[in-house]
Amino acid sequence: MPLQNRISLLKNKFAEVFGAYPKLIARAPGRVNLIGEHTDYNDGYVLPIAIDRDILVAVSPVSGSNVSVFSVDFERSAEFSMADIKREVKDTWSNYPRGVAFKLLEKGIALSGANMAIQGNVPLGSGLSSSAALEVACAMAFQAMAGFEMPGLEMALLCQAAEHEFAGVNCGIMDQFVSRLGVKDHALFIDCRTLEFEPVPLPAENIKVVVSNTLKKHSLVASEYNTRRSQCEEAVAVLKNHINGITALRDVTPADLHAHGGNLSPIVRKRAEHVVSENARVLASVESLKQGDIKHFGELMNQSHDSLRDLYEVSCDELDIMVEAARKIPGVYGSRMTGGGFGGCTVSLVADAALDAFLETVPKEYQSRTSIIPELYVCAPESGAGIVSKD
Repeated sequence: MPLQNRISLLKNKFAEVFGAYPKLIARAPGRVNLIGEHTDYNDGYVLPIAIDRDILVAVSPVSGSNVSVFSVDFERSAEFSMADIKREVKDTWSNYPRGVAFKLLEKGIALSGANMAIQGNVPLGSGLSSSAALEVACAMAFQAMAGFEMPGLEMALLCQAAEHEFAGVNCGIMDQFVSRLGVKDHALFIDCRTLEFEPVPLPAENIKVVVSNTLKKHSLVASEYNTRRSQCEEAVAVLKNHINGITALRDVTPADLHAHGGNLSPIVRKRAEHVVSENARVLASVESLKQGDIKHFGELMNQSHDSLRDLYEVSCDELDIMVEAARKIPGVYGSRMTGGGFGGCTVSLVADAALDAFLETVPKEYQSRTSIIPELYVCAPESGAGIVSKD
């Protein structure tokens, strides 16, 4: 449904629930990471895009400190007081606006009570970061309502802290960062150590980004994620004895690893090799996109998946089958798993001329091999968060 239609429907629903139309509506997009997986917690590089799937938050101030929140998608209401914000155990979706409000108040920003209504078209549980989009949309709504100014990076960090404390998810900065600061028709190159960033042009004509949801739940992510982090830390601890000045795998070059990797256990060396090569692939991807070399960028995406499958070992049969099906189609530049792994989504760069064949063939092959009917989303690089309606 077009954005303007969704805005009209949200206004009407807000009026139905609260008795008046909202003062403003904020929007924040979901995201998909094109390349740079499991590099963020190694102080490395990532290259996500904000996508044209988003969360809308309608809001009006009210007197007092009470906040009433209505979820259009869940058809549920929740309430809290700005004077005493606590985590909610039952309606956990409401922890995202609670957490953002709490962190803003913690900074000394005055917030009034409010009526809020939330509606989104970021598929839940798809790995496209609906939670970050909701946090950023709430922050934008509170900012516009209260009249304060907050730089984009500061807002992204605040929303990340809200997710840590109120949702209990120890996420990296990428999701909130690109949701707030994404640029239309561009990917966002982010240095996860310095938080410096640069928009990188992604050709909008003749190319589509297709996200394919395997519908395989991320069953092993929590335990395996912690194991991978500790293996990366072990690699750094050992390599410090041989390479001066390193504090993370981000500081290790492929040449360094070739020279000193023999000091690592075989399994830890594999993990390090993925991270070191993946950082190099992100840097090469940025240069390829700047030069308009989509073919090479697609090859780097393919290499990324193979490394995640073979060296980091975070893929699964469903992801591999989806990638294999995509790569068979002429006009697919590259395809890889995206996100933490062990389920979730793949991302593919597809020529317009190949899109129909992709949308017909990939789901059929995936279903025939897994008995699961996948969900596919054709996405475009969209701008970051903003206000889309205001009285």
